Amino acid sequence: MERKVHVALEGRAYDVVIGPGLLQEVGARIAPFLKRPRVAVLTDETVADLHLDTLRAGLAASGIEMQALALPPGEATKSWPQFSRAVEWLLEAKVERNDVVIAFGGGVIGDLAGFAASVLRRGVRFIQIPTSLLAQVDSSVGGKTGINAPQGKNLIGAFHQPSLVLADTEVLGTLTARDFLAGYGEVVKYGMLGDADFFAWLEDNGAALAAGDMAVRVEAVARSVQMKADIVVRDETEQGDRALLNLGHTFCHALEAATGYSDRLFHGEGVAIGCALAFELSARLGLCSQEDPSRVRAHLKAMGMKTDLSDIGGTLPDAEALLALMGQDKKVVDGQLRFILARGIGEAFVTADVPKEAVLAVLQDGLADCQIA
Repeated sequence: MERKVHVALEGRAYDVVIGPGLLQEVGARIAPFLKRPRVAVLTDETVADLHLDTLRAGLAASGIEMQALALPPGEATKSWPQFSRAVEWLLEAKVERNDVVIAFGGGVIGDLAGFAASVLRRGVRFIQIPTSLLAQVDSSVGGKTGINAPQGKNLIGAFHQPSLVLADTEVLGTLTARDFLAGYGEVVKYGMLGDADFFAWLEDNGAALAAGDMAVRVEAVARSVQMKADIVVRDETEQGDRALLNLGHTFCHALEAATGYSDRLFHGEGVAIGCALAFELSARLGLCSQEDPSRVRAHLKAMGMKTDLSDIGGTLPDAEALLALMGQDKKVVDGQLRFILARGIGEAFVTADVPKEAVLAVLQDGLADCQIA
């Protein structure tokens, strides 16, 4: 059942291994990367409680010692205070230039640990062991690392590719239903942006995926990772094609900022709502048929996901304020906001040619059923 996706970056190539039971074999898997039998692990408290003993045992089976720091769970950890704490801990743990840091957790830990590894002693190697669906299909692959700033999400960071990614699909069984579905927002995004057949496959297999069918889970993660790997190899530092991976994210990042990066809205939930809004905007601009946003929303709803601004709950800023938050997005070029829109399911493209009025209208209509701050 195990699958392997090769990320063929010249001089920085690595494998993403996908399948159940990888934690038990982790020592044998990472031993070839170690100059000495010890690793430093950055994780969060939730993952540590569930899985750190299994990781420790898997490493010990190959004679590898482990030191671990568990940070608080949640998006707020992707900030200077916890980043400083992590880097200082790694230095105190005497992590050397030839050592390996392990990022063991979801996207927050992966981003923070990867960034810490990129600056520690001017760069040490790190291995991603993603424990959430979102991290397995998205943030653990491609080398984007970083933390959030008060001005916006992921504005401080570096490109630093991992040496290996181990995506143990068995670990997904300990996710809450909400966490799993948030990660599914990133899975379905791949179908929407570049593979209509994958989207149709998800329409047929989404229920089995959510119910825990391991073969379906391995297939969904592998197909998502393969799509991301292909795009990253073409455009590692997001000069062109890689921006397609941000389908739904321009809306999403504004909504995350508006909700204070809190548990009101998980990242993958914001991506799902953002994708629905991006397809609605595309249809209104005459780029795709109205059937496409309807199909997108129907599938998300069938999976039990958030699809509308009103699903977020609580008060939200007005449309002008949300548009202003979008202006802080990293996809702004020469002061112009770039959107990822679609000519149909599986046919996304990047454009800066989007009338402000059209974006405002989509937001205003979406906010009609919400409380406005």
